[in-house]
Amino acid sequence: MKTKERMQILRSEMPCQPPEVRGKNFREVPYGYTEEMAIQEAQRCLNCKKPKCVEGCPVRVPIPEFITLIQEGKLFEAAKKIKEKNVLPAVCGRVCPQEVQCEELCIRGKKGEPVAIGHLERFVADYERLSGYISSPVTVKKNSKKIAIVGSGPSGLTTAGDLIKLGYEVTVFEAFHIGGGVLVYGIPEFRLPKSVVEYEIQNLENQGVKFVYDNVVGRIRTIDDLLSHDSFDAVYIGVGAGLPVFMNIPGENLKGVYSSNEYLTRSNLMKAYLFPDYDTPLVLGKNVVVVGGGNVAMDSARTALRLGADNVYIVYRRSREQMPARAEEIHHAEEEGIQFNLLSNPVEILGDEFGRINKVKCQRYKLGEPDKSGRARPIPIEGEYFELETDLIIISIGNNANPLITMTTSDLEVNKWGNIVTDEMGRTSKPFVYAGGDIVTGAATVISAMGAGRRAASAIHEDLFPEKDEEVDFITVPKEKLKIKEIAISPESPRLKIILSNVSDKPLDQVKVTITHVHDFFENALLETTISRWTPEEEHEFSCPRMQENEKEYLLSVKDINGKLFSKIIVVEEENK
Repeated sequence: MKTKERMQILRSEMPCQPPEVRGKNFREVPYGYTEEMAIQEAQRCLNCKKPKCVEGCPVRVPIPEFITLIQEGKLFEAAKKIKEKNVLPAVCGRVCPQEVQCEELCIRGKKGEPVAIGHLERFVADYERLSGYISSPVTVKKNSKKIAIVGSGPSGLTTAGDLIKLGYEVTVFEAFHIGGGVLVYGIPEFRLPKSVVEYEIQNLENQGVKFVYDNVVGRIRTIDDLLSHDSFDAVYIGVGAGLPVFMNIPGENLKGVYSSNEYLTRSNLMKAYLFPDYDTPLVLGKNVVVVGGGNVAMDSARTALRLGADNVYIVYRRSREQMPARAEEIHHAEEEGIQFNLLSNPVEILGDEFGRINKVKCQRYKLGEPDKSGRARPIPIEGEYFELETDLIIISIGNNANPLITMTTSDLEVNKWGNIVTDEMGRTSKPFVYAGGDIVTGAATVISAMGAGRRAASAIHEDLFPEKDEEVDFITVPKEKLKIKEIAISPESPRLKIILSNVSDKPLDQVKVTITHVHDFFENALLETTISRWTPEEEHEFSCPRMQENEKEYLLSVKDINGKLFSKIIVVEEENK
């Protein structure tokens, strides 16, 4: 099919339950693509020679390749292709913010709508799951090393999936009675069915990953216990950020105030939405106020609606355009009748003589100059208040790191927010202990946590099985992947220019290039940049100022997601000028 023909195909919209129907049930809102819709949508892909979409994916799913397989009707092969990089395709196809990641960079979207990459990923994952087809696990030679993973959320599951394929014995410790972490306790059934998560975990178990449930690391055993007493060779911490943040306003201790964390956990994981089959205590409000503007706030509000609320209000201190929730989730909430009170914020929660809430007092806001996040700063308008009648308030303004593990691991460095400090590959201050996801970054997306898990798996493998580098004349080359094509000094100014080419037959991910000035025992950083994806034969030019015209030696260091590619001392006068 020619490009002109592809450009004429309109994006296949995902069919959904009607708003008036779905607001009364917990069944999944989107129905998903049919096979015909998926193939038609796949045909919109332009098969770009240099696809940008992959650069937007934190786990580097081979997007053009799996879409091409869909075009050819090879649906099982498409699912297998995705799983080369993503152990949770059915999950990511549902909850990842593709509109600001892979789809945002889709070249097809420059003239019209981007290819629905997320919908296609969901389709092929569901096609495989619903067909009953289960691919046989690949037999991998064991390497005699044991890895403990703390937390079975998206970050931990990704690390487990990567390491089991490398021959490690992998054990996942989970505090709850089922696996999935935030995927099961934080995301409602109507957005991510528990059966989907269960299937993905079963796939990992089929590959040999062992899961230990009802096991709170930090209480039952510590990180040191895992390393010494249990003889694990490395530990990965992926416990998320599950400590709720409150507003510290008057009345917040009244009956009827929930954190979104507790509210969603009781509903999702403890199945309060299936009452009376599951008799889990949960206050069912008729007039519900949800404070916040993220995906968790949308999930809480839409859950309250399905649990029988007459009115559900979102109270958020910024404008609609600044809400961090996905556009799709905001749209679905509006369709279902959730009422938005924007540019407002609670200042006091009021109660009756029995200590139960009955009203919330809110202050109106306006937008001022941008703050550090780049968004317009919300400024309270003096004297402008309003009240909402309510019998249930859900606070959804974020979470902090739970200190349970860090308090019982004294040599684990944390920042001022209590998050674990790591390098870019997930290494912590404690040898052979790694971390990633929300416990490191604070609340973020599922796919970013998975990206952290993938990098940490690479770091663990590199540290436990380091390559023996060959050192020749200041050059360290474990495997020839990049080649220096040119080194020159700009005639206009004393600048150093270096051109590198990928001479391997595979693309390189997250290539970090640094150039420093070497003088005695000190180095001065002159350039530091990262290339998200470097395809074979692709060249990149790097330019930086020289310290002084008579200075000769500069250190060029190059790493990719798997570690060091090479480092070389460049003596400028001895290279081509």
